[in-house]
Amino acid sequence: MIHVKDLKESYDVIVAGGGMSGAFAAIAAAKNGAKVLIIDQNGYFGGTLTANGVGPMMTFFAGEKQVIQGLGEDMVQRLVKRGYSPGHVLDSTNYISYVTPFSAEGLKMVLDEMVTEAGCDVLFHTYLIDVELKEKELTSLVVSNKDGISRIHGKVFIDASGDADLATQAGIPFQLGREADNAMQPMTMNMKVYGVDTKALRQAVLAEPEKFPRLNRDLNVMKNTEILSFVGFDEEFKRAKENGEISIPREDILFFETGTPGEFIMNTSRIINESGVSAAGLTRAEMLGREQCEELYRFLVKNIPGFEQAQVAYTGPSVGVRGTRQIRGVYTLTNEDVLENKDFQTAIAHSGYPIDIHNPKGEGTVSVHSNQNEELQDHAFNRDAFNSYYKIPYEIMITNELDNLIVTGRCVSASFEAQAAIRTTPTMTAIGQAAGTAAAQAVKWGQSVKEIDIPKLQDTLIKQGSYIEK
Repeated sequence: MIHVKDLKESYDVIVAGGGMSGAFAAIAAAKNGAKVLIIDQNGYFGGTLTANGVGPMMTFFAGEKQVIQGLGEDMVQRLVKRGYSPGHVLDSTNYISYVTPFSAEGLKMVLDEMVTEAGCDVLFHTYLIDVELKEKELTSLVVSNKDGISRIHGKVFIDASGDADLATQAGIPFQLGREADNAMQPMTMNMKVYGVDTKALRQAVLAEPEKFPRLNRDLNVMKNTEILSFVGFDEEFKRAKENGEISIPREDILFFETGTPGEFIMNTSRIINESGVSAAGLTRAEMLGREQCEELYRFLVKNIPGFEQAQVAYTGPSVGVRGTRQIRGVYTLTNEDVLENKDFQTAIAHSGYPIDIHNPKGEGTVSVHSNQNEELQDHAFNRDAFNSYYKIPYEIMITNELDNLIVTGRCVSASFEAQAAIRTTPTMTAIGQAAGTAAAQAVKWGQSVKEIDIPKLQDTLIKQGSYIEK
């Protein structure tokens, strides 16, 4: 028999999900006076950056202009001060202007500190299993953990699950994957390797720059940056696939050196035709991802200069998911909004990351920067593309159905293409801060999340360090 017990504590704001957006939503809500609980299924904050081996953070910038600041920048400065990050460095892949490498273990520590300093209550290893509603409001979450099954009451709820788990259980409509066929971007099992001879690797790349098309955009970046990131070895990769050594349905290899010399994150595996909201699909993806990483490691040691003595630190720990469900909110952000930088009067964040779509069905990756309106081509590259950025409106985080639910993170109301632009972690810090600040404002004034004063929200965000163009 299942017994559900009521938690003695009730909260102003409950955040379901401790990834980047959820952690910053909780911090912001608490800093603005709310009594906050944040829950997560893992034993640490950080989501894809700590649980899926993603790195570096891409990007806080649009060209030379930093358009994501606030609590996210506070986090970066703490990482730098503690020696866990070199800060913002030039992107030698020439995809965007700056990236932010970091230590995943250091990030766990810094986020622990920021959440606890803000005064949040935390429950790790806790799973959302149900929600309870009364008319147009959520009243409580039902969770499962080592204490059993508990009911937790709150006033405003924030879904930061990444997959709209809370919203879906509350009956909020959603779009699964691509509108035409429900196909989702591939999942990726990242692999971290160490013991790479970075000097030999850099020399090999610079010796034949014509084999690395993105280098032709600005070879000086590759020559001068201390931390090496690039895309390439396409011919070798293709040959290995033809020989049956590689089964990864991808066209190139992504190399991202971390802040530790000789340590690289390999963002190359590609798991297609599986769902990140299916237990069976995730299980298959985990296993296939590890198989692909083993293939990739053997390929690197055999074929790539500098990798001869490299060793695998770990895969994952879990497979990375780019997108699944998108709620259908009060407003749906579109690719046209991103590409044309639509002038939303309700903007609560900005981003300079381009539309970045990994083919759901196999090889190929499409990238389109704001104000470019065409796929980024190596031969027609214009560095001015990095300077463009776009506004993100508040209405993509709220629903028509419920008065006290805010949705943040990659599962906000956005088209397949628009989500491919706003899904990266720096942007998540910005919209998370906005979500938490809005939730605290709704509690303070006893308002629906759909009725809060947006100019007041924007002013609060600006006063607390966010970059907002009103």
